[in-house]
Amino acid sequence: MNIHETGYPLMAMAPNVITPATLGLDQDAPLEALMQAGASHLWLHASPIQTLVTQADRRILVEGRGCRVTDAQGHTYLDALSGQWLVNVGHGRAEIAEAMARQAKALAYGNASRAATLPAIQLAAVLAHLTPGDLSTVFFSSGGSEAVESALKIARQYHALRGEPERYKVIARRGSYHGATYGAMSASGSRSGVDSYFGPLLSGTLSVSAPYCYRCDYRKTYPECDVYCVDAIEDLLRYESPNTVAAVIAEPVSAACGIVVPPAEYLPRLREICDRHGVLLILDEVITGFGRTGKMFASEHWDVVPDIMTLAKGLSSGYAPIAATVCRQPIADIFGGANGKAIGHLLTFGGQPVACAAALANLDILQRENLVRNAEQQGAYLLSRLHDLASRHPSVGDVRGLGLLCALELVTDRRTQQPFPVDGPEIHYLLEKLAELGVLTRAEGNLYLAPPLCIERHEIDELTGIVDTALSHFEEAHSYL
Repeated sequence: MNIHETGYPLMAMAPNVITPATLGLDQDAPLEALMQAGASHLWLHASPIQTLVTQADRRILVEGRGCRVTDAQGHTYLDALSGQWLVNVGHGRAEIAEAMARQAKALAYGNASRAATLPAIQLAAVLAHLTPGDLSTVFFSSGGSEAVESALKIARQYHALRGEPERYKVIARRGSYHGATYGAMSASGSRSGVDSYFGPLLSGTLSVSAPYCYRCDYRKTYPECDVYCVDAIEDLLRYESPNTVAAVIAEPVSAACGIVVPPAEYLPRLREICDRHGVLLILDEVITGFGRTGKMFASEHWDVVPDIMTLAKGLSSGYAPIAATVCRQPIADIFGGANGKAIGHLLTFGGQPVACAAALANLDILQRENLVRNAEQQGAYLLSRLHDLASRHPSVGDVRGLGLLCALELVTDRRTQQPFPVDGPEIHYLLEKLAELGVLTRAEGNLYLAPPLCIERHEIDELTGIVDTALSHFEEAHSYL
């Protein structure tokens, strides 16, 4: 019997093998054929069927380098959203691909509950040292939704093992987004488009208003308000009875709300409130982690250590699907010891070694090239350029940001702060104009600008120049001028 160099026996090629080439979909296939195949067979997330051929803002991306991506038609764009808030080290990093290939050749998979792999151990140790305080025990999963789902289950089981099974409620902030799995979706504070399809959501998921000073639900003004929005969390805790609440979950900077940066007192007081009532604090750093805000983790801006931190996106910069739920030592200790109870939770791809190898290579780049510092410096410059730009554009009601996580809030009238419809034709017009000028991003009433952390000053000048031009077209088309 003939043997491959890998040690596997040679097999005869099976007849009628289906491959992209046999379907006429190899890399040299006509664009029209690829678009139609995608429309017929690929269901893009959060999109209608056949979106590729029915909506102008969908495209096939084929290459990326640094802060730029290229589509199948040869058009190149500045990626102003880092893919989906995650390509922190930039596109086209060969060293990450090479690290993944080496690991896949050595070992592509190990049983997540019965055996450890070297990359998973290494990555867990690196994260334990990078994360603040005594966050030290890492549970791996595949994406941000799973990381949050894991955090919620850990919190529930933690209280049950301590003899408080009645602690099952979770408090979030309105407008927040923590994921699309059922528990994470239920614990989010975004109800639009959810209740009509998936309600009723999980019981015991509550929400209060976010620290959204531009549109304060309490009709108050900072600092005279004394940050009432955080006291409202304690009011809700007392109303619900603190011994029924398992956790409060919050993004340090809420992307879903429109890059809402909280007042300086907010997170430290939230930490105190949770401690006072024996409630776990979960900080969702899926978007804000790994340098995005100019610190390795956004919570470090306020010197707050959560009980549980959820991580994803920038953990691998999108080169592989991986996420992590990191717990403080006292939380993990409940599951250990001679009488330790196994966590009632497992995921097939948790700690997948190729994904861990990608994350390790990504974190090495992030630290070696000092991209966190670059995010701080370039983010400050970006924010200053956006403030200057806003002074010339009546469609900009507010400018917000921290590091390379920024947004312009768009309004029909600055005086009334009247917003545009989230999915209205005005927003689509602006996005199409930006793409025409060479920028890809996202807008839903807020125009988001969160480029890769490797961006340079001249690219920020290019980006803000295009935004300036696009807003001028937008305002002229919608009778601002």
